[in-house]
Order: sequence, then C-alpha cells, then structure tokens
Amino acid sequence: MEDSFLKLYNLLVKLRAPGGCEWDRAQTLHTIKDKLLEEADEVAEAIDNEDYDNLREELGDLMFNVLIIALIAEENDLFDIKKVFDEAAEKLIRRHPHVFADAKAETPEEVHKMWVKIKEEEKKMKNKLKEAKNKKNEEKNKKKEEKKMKNNKKETK
Repeated sequence: MEDSFLKLYNLLVKLRAPGGCEWDRAQTLHTIKDKLLEEADEVAEAIDNEDYDNLREELGDLMFNVLIIALIAEENDLFDIKKVFDEAAEKLIRRHPHVFADAKAETPEEVHKMWVKIKEEEKKMKNKLKEAKNKKNEEKNKKKEEKKMKNNKKETK
C-alpha cells in the first residue's frame, strides 16, 4: 500500500512541477475546492447506487483531490503532507481510548458518545489555544505600535 500511495503522490508532484500539466499547476486551494466537493458527491452517489466498481474509481478521484490540496498547502509552506497523516493518526488514537487506552465502550452508541465528548473537549482546548495566540499577537502588535509612535515623536522633535 505504501508503494501505491507514493506512486500517486509522486505523480502529483510531477504534474505540478515545471514541465508538468498546466491545469494541475494552475490549481490553488480555492480553485480545487469545488472539484473536491464534486468528487465527494460522486463517491456518495456510487455508495447509494451500490456501484462498487465506480466507488473504487471515485475514491481514487477523491483521494487525488485530497492529496493535491495537501500538496498545494505544502508548496505554499502552510504545512507538509506528513503532518496531515501524523495528525490524523494521532486523532484516531485519541478518539479511540477504548482501543488504545483503558476506557470502556461496549456498544457502538457508547463509542459514539465517547467520540463526541472527546471531540468537544478537543474543540474547547483548540479555542483556548487560539484565544491565547490571538492575545499574544495583539500584545505584540500593540508593542510595535507603541514603539512606532515613540519613534515618530523622536523624529518630530
């Protein structure tokens, strides 16, 4: 499976490189977004129709879109694709403490309830971290502004 993933990833890298495909190279996070939604709809349709040959094809198209989005983000120094996979694995482990830790969940309903609770806790923590980061940035900007005003006063004297 690793070889198949690397083959697809390397194909995308080549398509987006100089000398690659002009359409693929022209894509941005914003232009590819509609294609991602279109492919997700086609996956859902194949499931609804129980058309499993088409489902396999559409999953490939959806995966292509997910990977090209991650690659575009990587090219723009937003994050790298390895981080996407690492964080997804970490999240699955955190949200399955009945498998990877000592929590107990005997039924699908108990598992779902636990998943929702963990997700809510993660969201609260994420919001607290975001607020702290915003506050830090505001303080940093305020200090810059104060320094700028101080320098302007010196220049006018």
